[in-house]
Amino acid sequence: MDARVHHPHPVAGVHHDADHGFLHSVETGGAIDGPGVRFVFFMAGCLFRCLYCHNPDTWKLHNGRRVDADDMLEELARYAGFLKLAGGVTFSGGEPLMQAAFVGQVTTRIKEELGLHIALDTQGFLHESLDDDWFNPVDLVMLDIKHIDPLRYEKLTAQPLQPTLDFAHRLKAMQQPAWIRYVLVPGLTDGADDVARMADFVAGLGPNIERVEVLPFHQMGASKWAELNKPYALADTPTPDDAATEAARDVFRARGLVAS
Repeated sequence: MDARVHHPHPVAGVHHDADHGFLHSVETGGAIDGPGVRFVFFMAGCLFRCLYCHNPDTWKLHNGRRVDADDMLEELARYAGFLKLAGGVTFSGGEPLMQAAFVGQVTTRIKEELGLHIALDTQGFLHESLDDDWFNPVDLVMLDIKHIDPLRYEKLTAQPLQPTLDFAHRLKAMQQPAWIRYVLVPGLTDGADDVARMADFVAGLGPNIERVEVLPFHQMGASKWAELNKPYALADTPTPDDAATEAARDVFRARGLVAS
């Protein structure tokens, strides 16, 4: 067990083994998963059921291959020299905090043995099980906030909003460098009031928020839903045009935030 991870209120489906985890896939040259060029570990398992998820094949924990920390460092080490200069490694998914005990062991070893920049792409839903020092090897948290309205957030994700907002405040208290990620979905998250409320919330978090990424919705995950024989609710939803995306970014910029 990782002493930095505890479960006072156990959540069904969470993986507690610190020695082994489940890895869905990797990307060796990610360009949208943190600063610079990223080696991305897509961890298996997620409790969210986001309507626009582009990796629904990562939802089930055991859809990934069973690995240990040595396996992951071996995959990463061959790129370490380049990544140290050009970017780093990102843990995404799925939801990496579904396997926090294992991911924590791996991030510690990456920092100690390879010295790489480490980013965590998360919804923060399971943060209460983690001690603050679990985040010591993590250089950047990329926090996905799907919506600012609790009811619409739950409709969009099938999970409550408050744990994610609590995590955002916790990052502020820890002075943990963070990016906020917000997907602009026509008809769901692009309302003027929704964007303004989100911008107000983020602006109140403080200087640890280095950037807001407003990401236009896309249909790239639709084929995966079809392969899984799952109905895709957003099949008729268009990608927002550049003007709409830039207008949303301007709402954040008007509050003194860096937005891209």
